[in-house]
Amino acid sequence: MVENGGTMVEALRRVTNLFWLWTILGTGWAWVWPGHFTWFLGKVGGSEVTLIDLGLGVIMLGMGVTLTMEDFGKVFRVPWQVVIGVGAQFVIMPAVGWGVATLFRLEDGLKLGVILVSCCPGGTASNVVCYLARANVALSVLMTMTSTMLAVGLTPYLTKVYASVAVPFQVDALAMVWSMVSIVLLPVVLGVVINRYCGKRLGMVKEVSPVVSVLVIVLIVGAIVGAKKGDIVSHAGTLLPAVFLVHVLGFGLGYGWGKLFRVAEENCRTISIEVGMQNSGLGASLARTHFLVVAPLAAVPCAISAFYHCLIGSFLASVWRRRGGEAGEERGEFDR
Repeated sequence: MVENGGTMVEALRRVTNLFWLWTILGTGWAWVWPGHFTWFLGKVGGSEVTLIDLGLGVIMLGMGVTLTMEDFGKVFRVPWQVVIGVGAQFVIMPAVGWGVATLFRLEDGLKLGVILVSCCPGGTASNVVCYLARANVALSVLMTMTSTMLAVGLTPYLTKVYASVAVPFQVDALAMVWSMVSIVLLPVVLGVVINRYCGKRLGMVKEVSPVVSVLVIVLIVGAIVGAKKGDIVSHAGTLLPAVFLVHVLGFGLGYGWGKLFRVAEENCRTISIEVGMQNSGLGASLARTHFLVVAPLAAVPCAISAFYHCLIGSFLASVWRRRGGEAGEERGEFDR
């Protein structure tokens, strides 16, 4: 029985580690057969809750179930590492998103979408990539958790600040804050509470939740790609290189940020991955909820973002994994 359970857990982890492959296959599938994914843009029953929001809530609940109060305490035991990483997340990427969107002179809706996804926190897939890259997985989890919680306030207001000088329509930051509370904060807190009182009985749930997260992200990306296929083709000449450049700069500047603060090689890799990989699903949800009428194209860069950061992150993970031992050998002044 134990052996079968161990085999199942190992299989689930392998499925999760191949998230980049599922994203590529899902995007290609949605491109050829859009209808197989566009249903995920609908609503739950007769309510105003969308399937995308519900799916993201499930992802955040799954994240919360894997966290304990001890995990939050770890943030205060290594505060500077987390501050450096999360600072990079919310300093580098919003500026990069605004700069690239302006440089490429994107259509206003696409410009807003690039800015929005650049202001989102790190995605949970970054933890998997850090593991594959032999980076600091514990720091990655702490950074993802911290940036996700801070994003409840920072993502709406950073989007508002950068959008105010880039697009002609207003961003309702307060409305976005409420969306972040309902999609991110409440599910994470509920998950932590459930783990606190039922944690010992949630072993398999904790193993399944990453697979569910991968599935939901593939559904979100596929749904938007399928629904906006025509728009992607129409704007491909500027949109695709722009979003690609955003992530290349995110990974590159994130790594450089770590070097600037003289952190260990494994932590440079971690910061690079966390900064380069955004929670694109959250960006897509916010775009559809708040900008569907005034900027219907805003969700498109979010879907393209998920595709690109999976590819770039997986490529870097393969390179860094081959260099493996260097992560543990080179230590910076910050880590002594």
